[in-house]
Amino acid sequence: MILKTLRYELADGIATITFDEQGSPVNTMCLQWQADLTQVAEQVAKDKASLKGIILASAKSTFFAGADLKGVMRSQASDGPRVFVEIEGIKKAFRTIETLGVPVVSFLNGTALGGGWEVALIGHHRIATANPKTQFGLPEVTLGLIPGGGGITKMTRQLGLLAAQPYVLESKLFGPEEAQKLGLVHEIVASDDQLRPRALAHIAASQGQPEAAQHLWDRKDYKMPGGTPSNPKIAGMLSVAPAVLKQKTRGLYPAPEAALAAMVEGAMVDFDTAMRIESRYLAGLMTSQVARNMINTFFFNMNSIKGGQSRPKAAPRYKPQKVGILGAGMMGSGIAYAQASKGIATVLKDVSVEAAEKGKAYSHKLTQKRVDKGRMTVDKQAALLSLIQPTASAQDLKGCDLIIEAVFENRELKARVTQEAEPMLAEGGFFASNTSTLPISGLATASAKPEKFVGIHFFSPVDKMQLVEIIRGAQTDDETIARAYDYVQALGKLPIVVNDSRGFYTSRTFGTFVMEGAAMLGEGIPAPVIENLAMQVGMPVGPLAVLDETALSLSVHVLDQTREDFAKEGKTHTATPGELLVERMVKELKRPGRAAGGGFYDYPTGQKKVLWPELKTRFEKADVVYSQQDIKDRLLYRQAVETARCLQEGVLTSVHDGNIGSIFGIGFPAWTGGALQFIYGQGVEAFAKRCAELAAKYGAGFVLTAEVMASLKQHQPVY
Repeated sequence: MILKTLRYELADGIATITFDEQGSPVNTMCLQWQADLTQVAEQVAKDKASLKGIILASAKSTFFAGADLKGVMRSQASDGPRVFVEIEGIKKAFRTIETLGVPVVSFLNGTALGGGWEVALIGHHRIATANPKTQFGLPEVTLGLIPGGGGITKMTRQLGLLAAQPYVLESKLFGPEEAQKLGLVHEIVASDDQLRPRALAHIAASQGQPEAAQHLWDRKDYKMPGGTPSNPKIAGMLSVAPAVLKQKTRGLYPAPEAALAAMVEGAMVDFDTAMRIESRYLAGLMTSQVARNMINTFFFNMNSIKGGQSRPKAAPRYKPQKVGILGAGMMGSGIAYAQASKGIATVLKDVSVEAAEKGKAYSHKLTQKRVDKGRMTVDKQAALLSLIQPTASAQDLKGCDLIIEAVFENRELKARVTQEAEPMLAEGGFFASNTSTLPISGLATASAKPEKFVGIHFFSPVDKMQLVEIIRGAQTDDETIARAYDYVQALGKLPIVVNDSRGFYTSRTFGTFVMEGAAMLGEGIPAPVIENLAMQVGMPVGPLAVLDETALSLSVHVLDQTREDFAKEGKTHTATPGELLVERMVKELKRPGRAAGGGFYDYPTGQKKVLWPELKTRFEKADVVYSQQDIKDRLLYRQAVETARCLQEGVLTSVHDGNIGSIFGIGFPAWTGGALQFIYGQGVEAFAKRCAELAAKYGAGFVLTAEVMASLKQHQPVY
């Protein structure tokens, strides 16, 4: 046998199948592996008479990585029948090996996820090496797919319909210890060199015991834990489960619905039929656009971010030991917590010690919740809090490797605090601004070392938001960008790197979403229609609700600052219809946002927020004619157009930064794969055609220039 992705060895009645895909750091279910596995399954069947047992092992540092996702990216809707046959072929090989009547042992020397966990489940007996970093599970739903190599059928039969749901529908991962408690791993050994001796001992002890060579679900006395869908308790749960799921997915994510259907339908039939049902659902998803969108971004783009593709390569790795934060408000206190929770000494400075102490109290509040729930010890809480030093003195910043200003969005104030704090930096230290809109190159004029000045834009609330936008000013050097990147990764967050511009990438693009919503209100479209359709298309909240949370007054402040900056350059800033409406809300109607009592919404004490009743009388027009599809498209396409413009202008330098930034920074719907994948998923030409229709009706915000079109085509990813 000539095999390229695995080895087959037979000695002393033990067949060892070692997965070892050549030229790859991990094992995947590529087409070559599928062919090799089929060959090996046929060989095992021929050798059956001489076999005492079979061992499944890996020559990689992990056990098995799963499906060949590049292959999925190349699939088309018409490939469904071919994909179904491939999935069934893999399962046929699995079943040949596990139903031979000899014990099969899986060596789990490392992580096994997705298809990798399904390979592990071939073994009747599974032995794992103890390692806190090892993860098992089925994360397919997070990529728009479902487990289709028997994962749904086997996990449901092992755990029961209810107990299996977190692991199938919610992609809950688990380590060796939890796996052992669930009965999914049978032994844990201290090191890899103990795997084979334990496997051989198990095989020897299993001779003459037919049950040791059978899975639970293949035994005649098998009963599903908790009962089948015909059980009244299970049936009662299942009657509401689809509605609950639909509420979560809004009908935009087909994978969780397909997974639930495969679980339930599979539980009502025999094992082999259940496996075919699972294959059909997976084949449909593997050839769907939503899956390709999500795989592109949550696997390939995410790996690009984590692998540092946007990080300057020459600079050595870096982690600051002591970081100063100027401003103990909402952002500063959130950054202080993020740092202290990762062991970074933090100096939190404000105008008074009381204000700084109040900022530190935010970390106490967050950690106390964890202590109360038993997720953190009092000692660990105290250790974390001891890393935050509240102060009103700039002298306490002395020796900081990095200082971040997180003060109010005012150019003069930022310049003042920069000049006060910057001299306190340690030798070779750098300075950052947490501004969300003001151009970094302009702020850097207050710095004595503009090459060591960078934008590090956190999102609120800092403890929950994963994204951090790193902004390169006109003079920022590569070492500073690399250090900022490493700092963000040290916080366990996702860094994207963008070039300087007003609003950078995220604030600029996010502004188009909220202002498009405000513009629609100004056109007379009812506010509830705007808010609900934004949610229906997958945005986390409606544009008017977001404006309230971020403060309408802040948007007006940014508008005023923009007008002032344009005037200094001898230009005039033309406000958009949305900006003018927000300005009217603040200056004329005195509705500045939630923090100041109300904006587009009212906030009754102890009750849910409600849309301000006067929106109907002041803005809604009885005779307005609107299209629900147009409203949905305006909200998504406007953001996508702005993202494409950022790419063409060089504000964005990569597609992966644009996609990850749009999803994790501004809440662009995950089913699209991000703002640029939204374009590529439907095709640049089709996107441009729809943009032309929207531009003709709703203005220049939807215009795609020839330069933007050329840029999109130039950056289109190829798999």
